[in-house]
Amino acid sequence: MIDQQQNNLSAKELAEQNFKAGYNCAEAVARTFRDMLNLNIPDEALKMASGFGGGLGHAGCMCGALSGATMVLGMLQGRASNDQNRGPVYSSAQEFHNIFSEQFGAACCRVLNCHEFGSPEQRQTCLKITSTTAELLSKYIQGKQLNQCK
Repeated sequence: MIDQQQNNLSAKELAEQNFKAGYNCAEAVARTFRDMLNLNIPDEALKMASGFGGGLGHAGCMCGALSGATMVLGMLQGRASNDQNRGPVYSSAQEFHNIFSEQFGAACCRVLNCHEFGSPEQRQTCLKITSTTAELLSKYIQGKQLNQCK
């Protein structure tokens, strides 16, 4: 699932590598943490992140990198059944949303990146947001000790 070269990369570097490889912002973040944390999530399941790029399929709403980060938090704290408490993942998602918004000044894709989709400027801005989001999420996960075995 993860090769030795990826083992030595930071979350920021691996997210950047994934984005440059052609994964959208949400896919890049979800894939990065699946690989870094050795989560048992097959590539087939990561397809769920595909529609979140461009702020929900280019709608320009919530940033795909933030959506991907929220998916990662769900991977770590989400419920497997409806009788489990959703409070922890809700709290983490809201808290990380606030961290993201404070870092970038917004959470909305069209506000964060006003460049024409597909342009070099748009790609560069998304690359920076995606890699920085991965870095922020890595720090958040470590700070909250969410990567500990349950």
